[in-house]
Amino acid sequence: MALIQTAFIWVAYAVAVGLVALIAAIFTYTYQTPRDRSALVSTVAIITLTSLLATVLLLPVDIALVSSTTSKLGAKKEWATPEAVHNILLTLKIVYYSLYSLDAVLCLLVVPFTYFYYEEWDEVDEEEGVQTFGHKFFGALKYTLIFVVLVVILFIVGFLVPVARDRKGAHLDLDYFVHLLSENRGERALTFALGLLICLGTLLYILYTAAGLALLPISFIKSAPSISAPQLSETTASALEQNRERQRQLEGRNAGRGGGLAPKDQRELEALVREERTLVRRERLAAEARGDGKSFIVRAWTKICAVFRPLKLIGGVLLLILAVIIWVSMLITGIDKTKNSVCKERCGYILGSLNVFQPVNWIFVQSSKVFPVDYVLMALLVLFFFSSSVAGIAAIGIRFLWLRLFEIRKGHTSPQALLMATVMLTLIMLAINYSLTMIVAPQYAIYGAQTFCSNPTRHPDDQPDCTNHMELVEPCSELSSNNGSKNVCTPTVVSTFLNRVTLNFPVFGIVAFWAQFAFLAVFLIVFTTALFRTPKLDVNQLDEDAEADEEEGLLASTGRRFGATWQDIRGKAKKPSGAAGRGIRGDDNHEDED
Repeated sequence: MALIQTAFIWVAYAVAVGLVALIAAIFTYTYQTPRDRSALVSTVAIITLTSLLATVLLLPVDIALVSSTTSKLGAKKEWATPEAVHNILLTLKIVYYSLYSLDAVLCLLVVPFTYFYYEEWDEVDEEEGVQTFGHKFFGALKYTLIFVVLVVILFIVGFLVPVARDRKGAHLDLDYFVHLLSENRGERALTFALGLLICLGTLLYILYTAAGLALLPISFIKSAPSISAPQLSETTASALEQNRERQRQLEGRNAGRGGGLAPKDQRELEALVREERTLVRRERLAAEARGDGKSFIVRAWTKICAVFRPLKLIGGVLLLILAVIIWVSMLITGIDKTKNSVCKERCGYILGSLNVFQPVNWIFVQSSKVFPVDYVLMALLVLFFFSSSVAGIAAIGIRFLWLRLFEIRKGHTSPQALLMATVMLTLIMLAINYSLTMIVAPQYAIYGAQTFCSNPTRHPDDQPDCTNHMELVEPCSELSSNNGSKNVCTPTVVSTFLNRVTLNFPVFGIVAFWAQFAFLAVFLIVFTTALFRTPKLDVNQLDEDAEADEEEGLLASTGRRFGATWQDIRGKAKKPSGAAGRGIRGDDNHEDED
């Protein structure tokens, strides 16, 4: 029975990883611009996103496995011998360490290498045989060595840095805390590296996830179609008719004038011609939105989206309620930890047990009694946080201070922007992992539905019996000193690992904990602002998108595009790829024919 239950849990996890891999692929291909799509960039982005989501989704597996070792009477099951429990924890540790290490390698080495490799790639030189794989590989490796040095320094610092030693008055004499004080230097280095990456991700988590958590539900509620086709078509047709009529008037008024149009009329006519091109592009966009010239399937899908648009409103309301519940739950946990933590800042505000009703934690604790209900809920919650992070990055963009470096938009995200967004999401998901475990559902994340029987026994090694004393069955807690708790309660691997980070390096715990209040403040500000803002159709953005599509053909005549920063670093200009490179060759061929 135990083997079947364990196998079922791991199978459910494998299915979840397969689904998130599909979600990662959909996200990558939805946001990446079609004309600059790279197989290497897409593959790296999908693998990285799948790895980081798989890391977070391992939490309910961890909880389900340790919870399966206890019965409803607060005693260990017959099969849950110390050796069996040790094997379960060892398997989880191996998977956790593997995934965390993979996330770090992808974030710090693979993604930067792919970024530089893509920058080194030149389609024209490759077709002419000037650029070889070795040239691109070593060119990218040269710049990636900087990140290799950073990773080495990071682990050396973590290997040598001393852990916190001031333990007086910190209530660290309990078995749970003694277990967290690791002295293994290799594990300490990994702990330090993870703590530092969590702190870096927390800064992005405050800005992007908090904003996205507020904007995502409201965007569903207040969303309008991307292009209001009937209204846009009617308005554009009217404006285009007026524009052309005015052009005819100017040309008619100056028809018999020697020397052409008057300077004033010439300037007005040029402005009208530019406006006419914009209106023609806008008219084409309206026709595409109506499905003109498209297949029956596309037109049918457009109509279906319009019919089910009210469901989007209902979904937005439900997401808004969920976001508010999460915000309230995080605030309750934060205040509770600030006031009632047993060791305050010395251990990252570890809380023995919740002292106030916390809705999200209660829902997960109750649902964990029937696997995989809690797993489905946790998967949906993780995807909600992930989608909120994507929405935040799309709304704010990738910035350095107030300067926008890249935009993240559906169908218009460059490969460089996609890779940078992937690194940001990796760091953000590490911060989300901390938040889910320590703030959103702390009791569920540490012990799940585990309970222990506090009925005294004659001998320390005897199993307590609460068959006739159900009132003596208590939930497991970090502060429990009862022998029954020591022999029955098993903390999850992820909670032990994160608590080890905050206990051995308190500064990481302090930063990660107080950052949650900054997260709540940013959410409240963005939520209040977005609630009273009226959504508008960004016609200028539509015009820019249409102009960019037209300019794709113009790249053939421009020859080269200027990438100032990267070209200055390399010391040479880079020839354009894709349509540009093909266009250059096309022009050359035409010239030869002429």
